Amino acid sequence: MEGVSSEIREQVAVVRLDDGKANALSPGRVAALGQAVDDAEAQAGALLLMGREGRFSAGFDLKSLREGPEVGRALVKAGGELAMRLYALPMPVVIACTGHAIAMGAVLLLSADLRLGARGDFKIGLNEVSIGMSLPAFALELARGRLSKRHFDRAVLQGELYAPDAAADAGYLDVCCEPAELEEAAFAEAARLAVLPRGAYAGTKARMRSAVVGSVLEGMEKDLAELM
Repeated sequence: MEGVSSEIREQVAVVRLDDGKANALSPGRVAALGQAVDDAEAQAGALLLMGREGRFSAGFDLKSLREGPEVGRALVKAGGELAMRLYALPMPVVIACTGHAIAMGAVLLLSADLRLGARGDFKIGLNEVSIGMSLPAFALELARGRLSKRHFDRAVLQGELYAPDAAADAGYLDVCCEPAELEEAAFAEAARLAVLPRGAYAGTKARMRSAVVGSVLEGMEKDLAELM
């Protein structure tokens, strides 16, 4: 399913992103992730999203973006809607960052409730400005809400990429651990969160985030038309 697989273990929906390469987000892969989120919401108490060894996601698939402005805009819109959905999902969302998380891969980290990352020679961050691109509003608002104020300009405006422990200090990650321990640790955290009262979790999360999500989604078409 476009490099996306999922299974339910105990009360946790474990969704794996693995295309054997950089885990770039193509239109089909974004759609497959959306379907996996649908299934998780219906069947589980928490969602755990993870990449493959050494790679979480390199961001949007550049080949798809180069197919033309309409295709590119549709892909960025679908990715932004997925990130906003994860940010507002009425259940816990945990990400195991298994390696590099660049651009839209880093945006997904910002959309999760708890982020665990593998230590290693990995880069994490929003590099759009450094490669000549402006950030869409959905990425800016997630960064504003999740990143440390000490790092905000460096991370967003200057496109700095961080090693995992520095990424935790910046706000992309909450916890770093050794690669061999990551999946077990992330699953344990997802299982812990899965048993929290869902109504209370969903209600509190909505009060925390619904205003930002609503504003971003309402203005997304206009924002992307100006951006692209």
